[in-house]
Parts: sequence; C-alpha cells; structure tokens
Amino acid sequence: MLPKLAHVFIGTIIHSKSQTDLELLDYAMLGVLSSGKIAFLEYLEIGISVDGVLGKLKEGYDVEGTNVVQLTDRQFLIPGYLDTHIHSPQYVFSGTGYDLPLLGWLEKYTFPRESEFSDLSYAKDSYTKVVSRTLRSGTTTACYYATIHLGACKVLAEVVLDVGQRAFLGKVNMDRNSPETYIEDTEASIEDTKVFVNHVINRDTEFRTQFSDPSTTIPLITPCITPRFVPSCTSKLMSELSKIAAEYNLPIQSHLSESKNEIEWVKELHPHDGDTPCFSDTEGTEWSYTGVYHSHGLLTNRSIMAHCIHLSKSERRLIKNLEAGISHCPASNFQLSSGVLNVRRLLNEGIKVGLGTDMAGGHAPSIIEAMRLAMVASKTAAMMSRDGLGGWGEELENEVKDPLTLAEVFYLATLGGAKVMGLDGSVGNFEVGKEFDALVVDLSSTGAAVGDAKHATEVHGTFTVDVFPHDDKMSMFEKYIYLGDDRNIAEVYVAGRKVVPTPLAV
Repeated sequence: MLPKLAHVFIGTIIHSKSQTDLELLDYAMLGVLSSGKIAFLEYLEIGISVDGVLGKLKEGYDVEGTNVVQLTDRQFLIPGYLDTHIHSPQYVFSGTGYDLPLLGWLEKYTFPRESEFSDLSYAKDSYTKVVSRTLRSGTTTACYYATIHLGACKVLAEVVLDVGQRAFLGKVNMDRNSPETYIEDTEASIEDTKVFVNHVINRDTEFRTQFSDPSTTIPLITPCITPRFVPSCTSKLMSELSKIAAEYNLPIQSHLSESKNEIEWVKELHPHDGDTPCFSDTEGTEWSYTGVYHSHGLLTNRSIMAHCIHLSKSERRLIKNLEAGISHCPASNFQLSSGVLNVRRLLNEGIKVGLGTDMAGGHAPSIIEAMRLAMVASKTAAMMSRDGLGGWGEELENEVKDPLTLAEVFYLATLGGAKVMGLDGSVGNFEVGKEFDALVVDLSSTGAAVGDAKHATEVHGTFTVDVFPHDDKMSMFEKYIYLGDDRNIAEVYVAGRKVVPTPLAV
C-alpha cells in the first residue's frame, strides 16, 4: 500500500537549516503524509502544472483526495513559531502596567490577576482567547505558564487541544513570598503537580489516538515542571519538583537572572546553596543564582530558563555544560527595564537560545514582534560593547560586537526554539520526517476595510505589506518580518492539520 499524501504545497518555501543557513527555495514542492509528517521537500521545474506534479507523485504515493496548495507569487511557506516563554493567564492585562520594574510589577499587577483563575469559567474564557490569539499569530508551539490552580490548569490543557496548538503546560508552584490569596501549601503544591502531570500525559495520548498511533508522533501537550522562580519556592518544594521531573523525564521552566534586585534577593534567601565552579578550573567556586537551581536538581538538559540577562561566565559555562536552554524575551526585558541580553555572546559560547514573548511582561503575543525586538536588543548590546558603555564589565575587551542577522533571529524563532524545547528532532524546520508545523504567509492581505475586498488593490494603504517591482522573494520575506503581522498569516498547520482558519469563535 502506498503512503497517503494529505497535502502538497507548491511555491516559495523558506526555513532555517542551521543558525546561519536560511534556505529559500524559490519554486519547490513539499508533501505532508496523512500522519502529519513531512514526506519530501524538493525543487520543481518552473511551469510544471498541478496535474503534472500529481502525475509524478502517483508513482510513490496515494494522491487520491490530496489537498494541493498552489502558493501565489506573494505567498510563501515557513515553519511555525515556537514561543519558549509565555504566561497564559497574563493575557488578560497585556499591554498595561509597565510603570514598574519586575518585583513591583508582580505584586501590583500579576499576582492579583492570576489569583482570579480559581474561577474556572473565567479561566476557560481567558485561556480560549490567549491560545487562539497566539495560534493566529503563528505560534504553533508555546511553552505556557498557567497558575497555581489545578482545575484551571486542566482547563488550559483542554483549550490547547480544542484549538489545535502544540504546547508545554506548566502548573505554577509558589509556596512562599507570595500574597495570602495566591500561595500554596508545600505538600498540596507537590501533590497537585503530580496529578496535573498524569492528567496531561493521559489526555494527550487519548487525543492523539483519534488521528494516528500515538507511538509514532510526539505529544501535542506535555506537562512542564514550573517553579515560578527561586524567591517563591522553598528548598523542599524545588527539590521535590526536580524528583518529579526526573521520574517522568519532563521539561522544566523557570526564570533566571531577570533583574539585579531579584538576584540580590535570591542571594539573601540562599547564601549557601549556589556554589558554582568558576570560569577557570583553578579558581574554585562562587555563589550564583544559576547554582541555586542546580543545587536543587532543576538545571538539566530539559530546562528552559527565561531572561538570563545578568549571567556570569561561570553561570554560562554551567548552563552550556548541562545543555540547558535560554528563552530570550526582549519585549519584557525592555518594558520592565530589566536589561539587555547579549544573545550573540550566548550563541558564540554554544548555548541554546530561543525566543519568548513573556506576555504580559512583554506587550505582544506575537513572535514576529519578539524577532524585531531581538534585533533591536542585539544592536543595542553591540553598540554598548563598541562604545564601552556599562553592562559587560571586565569581559568587554573580548566582546563580539556583531549584532544578530535576520537569518539568525528567524532561526531563534523556529529551529532555535525547537532546540531549547528539545523538539528539534520533530519540528522547527522542513526536514523530511519531521511533523508539519507551518504557516502560509500572504503579503496580499489587506489591513483596512475598503467595502469590496476585490477592489482592495485600487485603494492605496490597504495592504499590510506593499510589494514593488524590484522586490524579490528574499526582500518580501524581510518585509514580512519587519512590517507584517497576524493578518499576513493565511493558514496555520500543526502536526499536519490545518488549525487556522478555525471555526472556533472567541
């Protein structure tokens, strides 16, 4: 029996093969099996018809009922984005409250809003909106923080499955230094985490069974151990969470070195728990925030640490040696005045880096916006280094001053994020055998009501991205990254299934 082809895409296809290798196939075809996996990606002869393509494919595939998508000259296919750090309950106050730095912002805005998720009806409405919005913005895989509420966390899992996204889901753990209305008992936090882990694993298997053999595909929802950050978790809680992660081989997510005040607070709480080998093997050890996570078993090759702005050399070496990943969240780093992360240095040192929106510390749920701000942050870091401005201290003389390129930032949004989440063997680009998580980008979409859509070309200023005769496919791709938005995303696919447009009303 021939393998069944579900989709064939014909046209311009763009993806990252590595950090610096952005591949643009000007006229190619990509096939997707009924299992949701990529069957082939190859160049096409210019001018070959759809019937001609299907005629060639009949020799090796069952093409009965295959959905053939012929992309226009203003459309292209790219991999879906991976948001490696996003707080799903914070969507309800995104775009507000940027008058305070991190710790004050948490107390005034975040904790009061998150505490409302004890109401399951409120949770379902809010989570449906945020998951739908991020998916519509091109995020096919999200690394979500939820809240401390077990019931609401289960609601988030159902919403993600219903809407059709792929996600890591974290029940947040907090048993100290938190408001009376938003804090857990240590034992209850541990027990609820175990319940949630098993619930997500079971629901994912049940759901995927509807479409294929679960043993042949990767999970759509994965439980993720989520101590909020060291100040809100006791040593007992952190140690027990690390045991759960080890028992189930689960990813871990938390915050690290986001602000200097946070680092000082952690040092007050754990003055003896953060011993880290110094940069030189002969220099002994030093205290570090990263070392506190490590001493509690929470720094592994499946750890995703957000921000990491103020890491020392020894901390970076520890993260590299343990193969942990870093989620770069430039929007919130700017909005909360936390600092500027030097991503170039991390990449040069071989550390895994992806992008995060960190909504609502970040103002937008879009990874496109994160890409833009990552380039701004990188240029800022390069100028600071070049001009000898503060931030890099004694390491300045060896600093690399080259900012990130557009190709590298697109890599961070796709394949780099997949590496951080440990999913690069399955998603992140269009390598044959990977699952098809993808976006159809359309630069002919309009951004203003003009009465009759077919007359949009007659009204100037209605396209979200204008294309001129001199533009080639690469310049159109660049324009999309810098000027486009969710209105340019015509279709979204996750595991081979089209999930946008979606009939789900929000």
